[in-house]
Amino acid sequence: MPRPERPDFLIIGAPKAGTTALHSALAQHPDVFTTTPKEPKYWLCGDAPPPHWTGPGDAHSQQEWIWRRRDYDALFRSAGEHQVRGESTPFYLWSYPAHRRISEHLPEVKLIAVVRDPIDRAYSNWMHLWSDGLEREPDFERAFFRQRDRIDAGWAPFWRYRDLGLYGRQLEHLYRYVDRERVLVVRYKDIVEAPGPTVDRVCDFLGIPGSQVAEIPRDNSRHYAEPGWRTAVFAPAVRAGAWLGQFAPPHVWRAASVPLIAQLSGGGAHRPKLSPQARARLLPHFTEDIAQLGELTGEDFSAWLSEESRGSFVQRAASVSVE
Repeated sequence: MPRPERPDFLIIGAPKAGTTALHSALAQHPDVFTTTPKEPKYWLCGDAPPPHWTGPGDAHSQQEWIWRRRDYDALFRSAGEHQVRGESTPFYLWSYPAHRRISEHLPEVKLIAVVRDPIDRAYSNWMHLWSDGLEREPDFERAFFRQRDRIDAGWAPFWRYRDLGLYGRQLEHLYRYVDRERVLVVRYKDIVEAPGPTVDRVCDFLGIPGSQVAEIPRDNSRHYAEPGWRTAVFAPAVRAGAWLGQFAPPHVWRAASVPLIAQLSGGGAHRPKLSPQARARLLPHFTEDIAQLGELTGEDFSAWLSEESRGSFVQRAASVSVE
């Protein structure tokens, strides 16, 4: 009997925490099948069209959601009989309804949650949207504190710089529906600093041989778009194009946006680290949740209470290679 067309594992989060790098590494493994697209988002909606989010670029992005079950199942159809099958939608960790749907429909699936210092994650999230021309606010802290206004305005989850990093409460809710033995928590720092052993640990969790992946590709961090004439000219064009993109096939706007986004970051500016003063102001928003995460996992996350930013994937990887 052929296996049902469904995933054996899901990389469930968090956004901007190294999920793309881990997904790309696993995709190199001969015993792993990963979907195209990487992020189907099916369990965010489950046989219902995605919500009508209203933030910049949201309407275009929604066209890429796989929300019909028959289309989702078809993503796994070409997997080899011996391969474990998976997809990576980092918003599943954040979404409480996704927890319930996954539990009900995938009772044996294994879940991988990648977590990152929540302030560094939020800053990278803002940097991603800013450097893509979608974020209008050039100051990260001001954008961070506009979350409630943006939720009220109906913007998509990716704009929730604070909430996406509350892993303690997210895992606590997930564990109500999924046995802890089926959930593997992976640290972003381990993906950067110990890529081989980290992938092998994931492979062991999935029940497949390790030592099959030589390296983890860099994550999908953006080049920094320094505020100035480039962002003043090209960012509004990107936002207008993203709005018009909702009326065309998704690949059309993706292709058209490439040269515009390249112009945004074409000034050669280096991505600045978040200042210790900014981290100190934001830490109170995460301190309680960091403690909860430590209690749930039995691991020490006290390093996240530091006022020192650890930088981007590239910056951290370079630091490790120097050491």
